[in-house]
Amino acid sequence: MGLAGLSIAWLKAGHVLGAPMVVADILRYLATVVWLLILGVYLLKLTRFPKAVLEERQHPVKLNFFAAISIGLILLAITWSQATPELGRWMWVFGAIGHLLITLMTVSIWLFRSQFKIPQITAAWFIPAVGNILVPISGVQYAPADISWFFFSVGLTFWVVLMTLVLYRLFFYDPLPIKLQPTLFIFIAPPAVGFLAYLSLNGGSLDAFARILYFIALFFTLFLAVHIRHFLRIPFFLTAWAYSFPLAAITIASLEMGALSAQSFYSVLGTVLLLITTVVITVVFVKTILAISRGKVFLPE
Repeated sequence: MGLAGLSIAWLKAGHVLGAPMVVADILRYLATVVWLLILGVYLLKLTRFPKAVLEERQHPVKLNFFAAISIGLILLAITWSQATPELGRWMWVFGAIGHLLITLMTVSIWLFRSQFKIPQITAAWFIPAVGNILVPISGVQYAPADISWFFFSVGLTFWVVLMTLVLYRLFFYDPLPIKLQPTLFIFIAPPAVGFLAYLSLNGGSLDAFARILYFIALFFTLFLAVHIRHFLRIPFFLTAWAYSFPLAAITIASLEMGALSAQSFYSVLGTVLLLITTVVITVVFVKTILAISRGKVFLPE
């Protein structure tokens, strides 16, 4: 998700700022290879350890990451939509259908099969909602508008509900375990993605609702930036990837805001965020490779 998001951010920067498109191209191929690799490894796990996969479906945190598979495909559809439109179309079709099925599964478990408690709720619960909001960004060019409005409506509704639950948990219960604190960055993603999706649906009109979505995302970005020293002290975990896509989302949203409002502040902000996001994802990517090479990943919890 983070690599695909960064590819889209550089693609947007190419259109808005004249940044070199080759960066977006390289990231697009890298994101595609990584997605295929992760999918292949997880399918292998499903065939060899099906019981472990079933247990993850009932886990209060891991359950939500099943949606990362379909979200990754939807993001790849966006990255390929200009270079190879037909490939982007099929990626979008399978991604949207897959995400709808995963959303139905996740909500069913939340409502009928789970024994989850309030302290087990984290910002990772946003992930299925974010996926639905993503669908219209490229969906408007591949399918009737009502399909994109359907996904947008579902995603927006669950974002509001889940934000209330997550904030309640954070306000009135113990702080998140240190390993899960990077997931707080996920607060940025739904309104930032919602801003981009809504613009796709309304023809690019920067109306009041679009501005509300953008400024909510900007507030969460500012809030987390205030606590940057705290996040820098957190040891590296794979959950550090939670920084990546939200930062890419607010970067793309800021560049789009600059283009539509014709105010240089947003373009400058988008440029700064693009550099920060690129550095963060590069560091996380390198640390992940090092952790894998040292056998510090895929350990029993």
